[in-house]
Amino acid sequence: MSVSNDDENKVFGIVFRTPPKDSTGIPHILEHSVLCGSRKYPLKEPFVELLKGSLHTFLNAFTYPDRTCYPVASTNTKDFYNLVDVYLDAVLFPKCVEDHHTFQQEGWHLELNNPSEEISYKGVVFNEMKGVYSQPDNILGRTAQLALFPDNTYGVDSGGDPKVIPKLTFEQFKEFHGKYYHPSNARIWFYGDDDPTERLRILSEYLDMFDASSASNESRIEQQKFFSEPVRIVEKYPAGDGSDLKKKHMVCLNWLLADKPLDLETELTLGFLDHLMLGTPASPLRKILLESGLGDAIVGGGVEDELLQPQFSIGLKGVSEEHIEKVEELVMSTLKKLAEEGFETDAVEASMNTIEFSLRENNTGSFPRGLSLMLQSISKWIYDMDPFEPLKYEKPLMALKARIDEEGSKAVFSPLIEKFILNNLHRVTIEMQPDPEKASRDEAAEREILEKVKASMTEEDLAELARATQELRLKQETPDPPEALRSVPSLSLLDIPKEPIHVPTEAGDINGVKVLKHDLFTNDVLYAEIVFNMRSLKQELLPLVPLFCQSLLEMGTKDLTFVQLNQLIGRKTGGISVYPFTSSVQGREDPCSHIIAQGKAMAGRVEDLFNLVNCVLQEVQFTDQQRFKQFVSQSKAGMENRLRGSGHRIAATRMDAKLNVTGWISEQMGGVSYLEFLQALEERVDQDWAGVSSSLEEIRTSLLSKNGCLINMTADGKNLTNSEKYVSKFLDLLPSKSSVEAASWNARLSPGNEAIVIPTQVNYVGKAANIYDTGYQLNGSAYVISKYISNTWLWDRVRVSGGAYGGFCDLDTHSGVFSFLSYRDPNLLKTLDVYDGTGAFLRQLEMDDDTLSKAIIGTIGDVDSYQLPDAKGYSSLLRHLMGITEEERQKRREEILSTSLKDFKEFGEVIEAVKDKWVSVAVASPDDVDAANKERSNYFDVKKAL
Repeated sequence: MSVSNDDENKVFGIVFRTPPKDSTGIPHILEHSVLCGSRKYPLKEPFVELLKGSLHTFLNAFTYPDRTCYPVASTNTKDFYNLVDVYLDAVLFPKCVEDHHTFQQEGWHLELNNPSEEISYKGVVFNEMKGVYSQPDNILGRTAQLALFPDNTYGVDSGGDPKVIPKLTFEQFKEFHGKYYHPSNARIWFYGDDDPTERLRILSEYLDMFDASSASNESRIEQQKFFSEPVRIVEKYPAGDGSDLKKKHMVCLNWLLADKPLDLETELTLGFLDHLMLGTPASPLRKILLESGLGDAIVGGGVEDELLQPQFSIGLKGVSEEHIEKVEELVMSTLKKLAEEGFETDAVEASMNTIEFSLRENNTGSFPRGLSLMLQSISKWIYDMDPFEPLKYEKPLMALKARIDEEGSKAVFSPLIEKFILNNLHRVTIEMQPDPEKASRDEAAEREILEKVKASMTEEDLAELARATQELRLKQETPDPPEALRSVPSLSLLDIPKEPIHVPTEAGDINGVKVLKHDLFTNDVLYAEIVFNMRSLKQELLPLVPLFCQSLLEMGTKDLTFVQLNQLIGRKTGGISVYPFTSSVQGREDPCSHIIAQGKAMAGRVEDLFNLVNCVLQEVQFTDQQRFKQFVSQSKAGMENRLRGSGHRIAATRMDAKLNVTGWISEQMGGVSYLEFLQALEERVDQDWAGVSSSLEEIRTSLLSKNGCLINMTADGKNLTNSEKYVSKFLDLLPSKSSVEAASWNARLSPGNEAIVIPTQVNYVGKAANIYDTGYQLNGSAYVISKYISNTWLWDRVRVSGGAYGGFCDLDTHSGVFSFLSYRDPNLLKTLDVYDGTGAFLRQLEMDDDTLSKAIIGTIGDVDSYQLPDAKGYSSLLRHLMGITEEERQKRREEILSTSLKDFKEFGEVIEAVKDKWVSVAVASPDDVDAANKERSNYFDVKKAL
């Protein structure tokens, strides 16, 4: 596919149909393993070499229930073809099918360091899936899929069930690759402005080696036949024992919508119906469920149409045991009512505008557009349908709009609700029950299996297992020889631009307020940010800020209900959001802290956009107690989910809060402290609503002012000029205050090591210190060094030999906090020991010029990450807020490009210099924390979070 000049990203993907027959996770383990060396690139992990030294804008792979995708993207043509070559060689000629060690490392193996110790399971995918099976929402989603599709490949878990993964043999693994990773079973996608002839030349080099007669036809996905009656399933999930478990049930209703694939217009209409019912806070099904008070938050993703047959799921979590049937009845009665009464005209218009705006804008964020198109295309192509059909939305969209105009929306949508949902017997209701014993029971069951394995082994067997464990570890920790590393193609430093990406910025003034304008082609869309200073806010009001932002968008005004306001935003704009932004500023104690209102609209709707932003900011009333209480419950459920799924982020925020004021503020608005605040606020809303409401009003009064306000706009020049009169009118309506004193924010959490204990089978382990405290002066080489540590030392020790899903480090150049983090990690103290060895690793490091150049190029790839126009304008705004000048950007780039081995060794000294100032935070299982505190006398203060 060729593209217009505004998208420089070139995208390649090769996709195989890979239907599994069991839950051993073969497709997932193979997805990891093929990227661990190949015929042309015989090193341990070419994937990691590409991560280190490429300008890629995307480099990853994903396993679906029925297919495995290997996509890459880059804006640099030479780099792009390098990536394509490495990926083609990896999938078609991988070393892993001959190398048992790769299978053990990425999949699973028995580990025994010493015959006297306990045996354990290790493996990257094994631990990744233990993390997945520790999250209630994931368990619910997987249970629903397996139950909806009992008779085809979707009835097993392609990712792998940790209880089943150890049944997978190396022979089955090899056989799976031979069967499915053949060009005849592949779908290959190119997108970009590169030369089509060169694409075909690269492909023919590979595809001509294969004999068409060896093709396998066994990858066809069979359709699931419809049930003759609904099914009900009760499943347990791991829960903490501290909370009120009676109110922690989940219930979700799931339908298989069709017994064969749908035509594009029906699919598009179902997508609209889904948005109408659930897409916004004002959507009736979402609104009625949340306002019922029967649960805390929505579960189920609505319509899902990525597999052969579409499905629909909806339910609630945080439900009391006695309310489970009421939730089911409410879902069914609401759907019945929507089928009988239809939707409001304004709601249909709002949904239509929102979806059409999104389709035409095609804003994929940092995700390459070509990759987004590929994934849409593959969702039909993989089932032998037309790959371009899903991309042609214009015709079915016009047909749908015409039908609604002619027949009315009720005639279009009501029959769909009746046919696909209400009269559909292929329904699975899943009830999830909290079980405080489940996590420890699962661990005990795993230990029992391993004890039996050990008991069945002779002394010779145990000695052999210990030897094999050592052999694997030695292989994992032995660097690749230089000639193998040199086989991976890379750019040279001469291919790298010497200057940073420049965003056109014009600073002006409207009504005494600073306005930044970015003249960029945006396809007739105006993107705007209105920024208010948060520094005058009282410290004790900070935890309320996220809920204040939500209230602005989900409560009504004197004249408009919140539903009407939401519909107006949907009908007239591309969306409005309000959120806090906080960052440290280099060389300053005081944080940079703002509330940002962000919106977008077509050029002809800019007046509507600014009127609606003004309405949201100034006219919304904080009077609806019940609605606000829902926000608190939803936020609490969201935080509990984050703790289980993104424990590394929670640990990072917590460490920051111990080291600086900015971290403390972020923790108050999105960490464990915020969760505790929400738990207390739930009661306070009932007991002192007047006080809560007046606090929300006080936040508004503190923030809303022309003083310290800043406007940022991104569009083409003509639209920027035309927008100024609406900005002027908007600013005239803002209150003017005499300059307000900054409030005193001077708080931190106590600096000790801490373990946040949650019911989980994996850990998230962090360690951090402020290196500016040692007198370190920021140099651009620090970006190169941090990335190198993540992709070598931590990758090898924490992921490869440690078995964690991820391990990385990061320097916050604004605050000086250098942090280590691991993700879905079976270890705790062992990982901390790896972090402690980093200084010595750097001081002893030797590297050749090629390795150094790769590290520099990879860092520039991160710094120059591909951005769409709205993101360019937004990044420029953030640099302005933090006082980062173009001169400083140029200086840092020159420092990156001139990084030397000496810089690495000196940074090792910097890390050693803070060795008494590190703080550790782990989000971890109770058993692992107990064991760590026994091994290192009370190393962690223990805090129970769930």
